[in-house]
Amino acid sequence: MSNHLPNASLISPPVSLPYDLEACTALMRGGSKSFFAASRLLPVRLRPPAIALYAFCRLADDAIDEGDDPVLAMADLKSRLAAIYAGRPGAEDADRALTIVVHRYGIPSGLLEALLDGFLWDSQGRRYETLSDVEAYGARVAGTVGAMMSIIMGASTDTAIARASELGVAMQLTNIARDIGADAKMGRLYIPRAWFREIGMDADAWLADPVFDSRIAGFTQRLLLRADALYRRGEFGLAELPWDCRPAIQAARLVYAEIGKQLEREGLDSVNHRTVVSTPRKLALLARAAAVAVKAPAVPAVTLNPVPAIHYLVDIVSRERNPLVHEKPWMVPVRSFDERVEWMVDLFGRLEQRERTPR
Repeated sequence: MSNHLPNASLISPPVSLPYDLEACTALMRGGSKSFFAASRLLPVRLRPPAIALYAFCRLADDAIDEGDDPVLAMADLKSRLAAIYAGRPGAEDADRALTIVVHRYGIPSGLLEALLDGFLWDSQGRRYETLSDVEAYGARVAGTVGAMMSIIMGASTDTAIARASELGVAMQLTNIARDIGADAKMGRLYIPRAWFREIGMDADAWLADPVFDSRIAGFTQRLLLRADALYRRGEFGLAELPWDCRPAIQAARLVYAEIGKQLEREGLDSVNHRTVVSTPRKLALLARAAAVAVKAPAVPAVTLNPVPAIHYLVDIVSRERNPLVHEKPWMVPVRSFDERVEWMVDLFGRLEQRERTPR
């Protein structure tokens, strides 16, 4: 998909665009349980822009996935994005909120277009032949989210964007490994088809009658091993973030990696049941993550080049990078702690896309 939308850095942001934050929040409820704990560690100042970003992403995903014609839905979304980047959004709360975000933080239009591209791939039943193909999908539906959140946090160097994007891909690989059975019921296969051919299996025959056996366990293990390698790279990105953003991202990284570990403990069977991380374990990981606020984050001994799947995301940000001076802080309504936490229940919910109901 071409990046034809105007860059937010090239036009003046709108002075005032009122919208209903509660309406945006309502679009995000009932999502990721795994990131409920991690969301408690996010700085208050980041909650409104994150809500605005995710509200639009959720509407976009639903529009493409649930519409009668995904191509027409994509055309409509591209038109809405053009209006957003021109500073003239429609009446939708999510569009008006996103307009503020992209102009205030300089979110490149190419990242949002790549995200929409990934949603379209899902609706079109795209086939993934190799692990590189699967990671290209992960870069679009999850790496883009990591990159945009990194920019919102004030970290837009090439290194920061690379590590955030790789972390998003790692999370998506965990999603895929955890939801093999759920995806198969919807006719979707994200295990590389080349892996089936390597051992003489017919991918389409298995998809028509998905059963768990040692071969599927082997595929699941391979996905998790790759995810673990990307999680290790993602940890090095913490040093690029403001100190008060590090605990939430570390919590997200640890909780998601734990899904893979729990899946291994359960015999790698993601066909017959869905793995979850217990609340006590999440709390333990949250406590561990909080330590990064006062502890110097790890730095790699050598320079890490971006993995191939996310290289183009780094290029998008590099081309459109704009050192914006942020405007006045977002006005956060006074609410109870529990109400504020509810804002962020689905902060990384789009990364946990495979936790979804059949559509």
